[in-house]
Amino acid sequence: MKTISIFNQKGGVGKTTTVVNLATALSKLGKKILVIDFDPQANTTTGLGLDKSKVEKSIYKMFYEEDSFENYIVKTEDGAYLIPSENALSGLEVELVSLDERERLTMLSSIIKEIGDDFDLIIIDCPPSLGLLSLNALVASDSIIIPIQTEYYALEGVSELMNTYKSIKSSVKEDLEIEGVLLCMFDGRCKLSYEVVEEVKSYFKSKVFKTMIPRNIKLAEAPSYGKSVIVYDEKSKGARAYLNLASELIENIKKESKEKENFKKKTKEKISEESKDYNQELRKDEKDKKLQKDEEKNQVIRNDEKNIG
Repeated sequence: MKTISIFNQKGGVGKTTTVVNLATALSKLGKKILVIDFDPQANTTTGLGLDKSKVEKSIYKMFYEEDSFENYIVKTEDGAYLIPSENALSGLEVELVSLDERERLTMLSSIIKEIGDDFDLIIIDCPPSLGLLSLNALVASDSIIIPIQTEYYALEGVSELMNTYKSIKSSVKEDLEIEGVLLCMFDGRCKLSYEVVEEVKSYFKSKVFKTMIPRNIKLAEAPSYGKSVIVYDEKSKGARAYLNLASELIENIKKESKEKENFKKKTKEKISEESKDYNQELRKDEKDKKLQKDEEKNQVIRNDEKNIG
């Protein structure tokens, strides 16, 4: 099971839209997906068809109630599973401050460990800020997807975003990787969109997803109906883009898994070979020592015979 946070400390970049639609697309492709809405605004919760004002079992309550995690998970119409959020989650940040440093950063990790391997993938919607909630999400994650809008002001936030990522990686989560950078709100009629795409690709290189999310009216309409664009209008450009993204992500994860397996195999073979060489060297040393000992013993015997003679 892999855990991915959708993260950008800048708001309005397509973060929640990506969580809702990527989770739905992955579900449609046969994956069992759990979404954790860790944003107090709870837009992912409403985007997946729940009324946030009527949520009784939320991620916030999960921190305090002693109940089985299954009771907090909702199966959505869109196919994904969801642990919903509520506005009260914003108060958790204040409460976390009173805990020791390790505990305040690993509360969400503890919950995810309890869930275990019941899902193929967990997707976390982070708040659009770098507070303790976002840090909890990042510590609990294996990797992050960074949505970036293809507009001028997006470029201004890229260096700040990378400084944040490097800071987190060096001080909080050493093995946190960038799963990919997702270009959102692409307008093929606009020259600036192409310029931003090239700029982002020159910065992030192979980490940029091949799939780009276009500006699309159906993508904009779907949340008001509490649906993903895939359920709202599967034939729309927005729906097709997220289905393509889901396929690309699945292939990337398969490739990554294969590379890790090959690395483990090669490491195991190398250790085995080194162990074999070491044992051979050890046996040779033992043999040489025995020969030397026998020679010393024979020399003593020869000396004794010579003295007797």
